[in-house]
Amino acid sequence: MRSLRAGIGYHVGTPVGFAMTAPSRPKPYLEPQYCKGCLRCIEACPKGCITAGTEINPATGLVPVELHLENCTGCSLCMQACPEPYGLRPESERPGPDGDFVLEDPAKLFGEKCVPNQSEGDIPESLIALPPCAPMVLKGTYASAIGALLAGCRHVFGYPITPSTEGAELMAKILPKLNGSFVQAVSEVAAVNMMYGAGGAGLPCMTFTSSPGFSLMLEGISYMIGAEVPGVFVNIMRGGPGLGNIAPEQADIKLACRGLGHGNTRAIVLAPSTPQEMLDLTRDAFALSFRYRNPVVVLGDGYLGQMTGTVRLPATMVRPGLPAWAVWGDRAHRHNLISSIALSEPDLEVHNQHLNRKYAVMATCEQRVDCHRCADAEVLVVACNTPARMAKGAVESARAQGVKAGLFRPITLWPFPIQALVDVLPGVRRLVIVEAGPGQLEDELRLALSHAGVMPPPISSVRRCGGILPPEDEILAGILAHEEVLA
Repeated sequence: MRSLRAGIGYHVGTPVGFAMTAPSRPKPYLEPQYCKGCLRCIEACPKGCITAGTEINPATGLVPVELHLENCTGCSLCMQACPEPYGLRPESERPGPDGDFVLEDPAKLFGEKCVPNQSEGDIPESLIALPPCAPMVLKGTYASAIGALLAGCRHVFGYPITPSTEGAELMAKILPKLNGSFVQAVSEVAAVNMMYGAGGAGLPCMTFTSSPGFSLMLEGISYMIGAEVPGVFVNIMRGGPGLGNIAPEQADIKLACRGLGHGNTRAIVLAPSTPQEMLDLTRDAFALSFRYRNPVVVLGDGYLGQMTGTVRLPATMVRPGLPAWAVWGDRAHRHNLISSIALSEPDLEVHNQHLNRKYAVMATCEQRVDCHRCADAEVLVVACNTPARMAKGAVESARAQGVKAGLFRPITLWPFPIQALVDVLPGVRRLVIVEAGPGQLEDELRLALSHAGVMPPPISSVRRCGGILPPEDEILAGILAHEEVLA
């Protein structure tokens, strides 16, 4: 055995002429602009090759770690510990002298789309005739749910919150029988992101929520607006701030009109005042949402969500189509992209300019208002939602006392129906703004007047907060105030 081993050149169990070399393992290198200074890599390194940094990176304002690789064995534990995908990377992936490492924009990763533009490849919606139906008595949230069903909505995502829950409950009962889906998400944050997915697939989808839940959804709404994803949000407003109470208020107007998440965000805001309008405007909201590829908000108050009223169904319902831009998963829609990120500053500016042009079309074409006795009004009451119903009664009482009062009821809070208001203002001596809130409707009116370059007549207000609606006698007193002096 010894001579045999000697004959083939063994020495201490290793063949002579075959070197035992360890495989080369790349050492890490650092992209400082992606390092947040979390120091996890320091804890992971068994050789002490990484230390906390001492200099601020001017590109980020953070302090990246420092590498000292003399004793580095290339174990890669530091790269595995790094939470940033491009922070610590193998030396083999270091950029060459011709260029730096650059993140790629998702819109440019997959080449040209199969569908070259949005006008090609659409499967259009169609209308289905409904049989005649006797009027029904429904509460507002039920009416809204039926309006959504008639608009072709079969996908609803939400989280229970009073006073909007009944709409979601009705959908949970009906949708499985219509091959639809209701998903109770773990939170409002989850619900809005489910809507992002369903809307991105080109499906009509919606949620029912109330003020605290709507606040939680704002980030997702911003994503949907940025990615141009349709969806309908029915927000039944309740008292705030914070959890407040479950009584009605109108203090979400600023959120819906001016605060839909971060960035350049706008959405059409519809303000119904009856269960019938809850049905009709929810149905309209889906058409508007797909027309503009943008979320739409239906803004009701707690009384409107819970009160009952007579509701008549329309003559038709919608069988939805499939838009060409959808991410549907088949060949016709391959390479379509739903994304709200644009890594290039010029690209993001161009996208925002596109959104602004779309908002301008909305602002011009979608103003809606209901005017009651406005033609000869000298005192014009402005109110929406349930308070508009009490205001209408106060206007009639004022007329009975010889005061020419009228009710201007904006149905779109954004865009505010400023053109119709300008048309009736010449004969108006005084405006009375009625709202269950701290003046947010008045803010929208004043801002619209300012942008239109119109100097309004004197403005007074009738306000209640905390879930209390302005009663008719207080509104009448606001209408009659100063009339003797003016006379």
